[in-house]
Amino acid sequence: MLSKIRKLHWLDWLVLALVLGFFGYVWWKIEGSLNYNWRWERIPNYIIRYHTVREEWFANVLLQGLIATIRISIYASILALILGTILGVARCSANLTVRMLARTYLEFLRNIPPVVVIFIFFFFLSQQLITALNIESWAREIARSENRAVWEFFFGDMRRFPSLISGVIVLALFESAFVGEIVRAGIQSVPRGQREGARSIGMNRRQEMRYIVLPQALKKVVPPLANQFITLIKDSAIISLISVQELTFKTVELVASTRMIFEAWITTAVFYFVICFGLSMLFRKLEIDGAKRG
Repeated sequence: MLSKIRKLHWLDWLVLALVLGFFGYVWWKIEGSLNYNWRWERIPNYIIRYHTVREEWFANVLLQGLIATIRISIYASILALILGTILGVARCSANLTVRMLARTYLEFLRNIPPVVVIFIFFFFLSQQLITALNIESWAREIARSENRAVWEFFFGDMRRFPSLISGVIVLALFESAFVGEIVRAGIQSVPRGQREGARSIGMNRRQEMRYIVLPQALKKVVPPLANQFITLIKDSAIISLISVQELTFKTVELVASTRMIFEAWITTAVFYFVICFGLSMLFRKLEIDGAKRG
């Protein structure tokens, strides 16, 4: 650590001083101009709180939102990976119609603001699907049953299950466009000689894709897919606009009820930073370890 500090150039110290000066100025403006009353001592109670009647600790508003964000991100990333892989393979299909349909979907989503995409998917697809499958009634029955503990472990409060499913579907459909492009680039990066070798031993196009191209392509797309997963976690804040009760939505509720504007949003920013930065370090370490083994 000390050796890294010694290597810092004077310009690095200048940048650090400017950053600290900026945050100091913002703090001074909040304290002086806004006359803001800081209430940091109340924040821990909105993360985890002790229930005096049940005599146990329980997750409060912010921690509930954080857990919901993690659930949604995991399920949406799995669905986005499946859909994105299909789209990526379709983009490299020999069939022109399949290629054009996949490209239309990808270009449409990648060139429209996320907020617009979220509302389009929510009102025209997600809500219709939930209604058609009668998911809301099914979730209420689960919520009233005695064997709901397993369901609540994976999906939280089952009364809000339709909302969670809406968020997962909408987020996965949006992110699948970016995953599809990553997979497409990975497939096209496989040398042509590999494909010609597969055909020379009698493989058809499907076997060539399954046994030769995809295994090599997936190794190359793991790092960008890991980065896309981190992006997905940050993008999950968008689905608060359709009343999915994840971390950002819970923070808005907390600010509205307590007026602790800066404390709540700074705490939420710290939560997002810890998750995303931690995953970034983890993926970087796994990538370095994989390169060493390779």
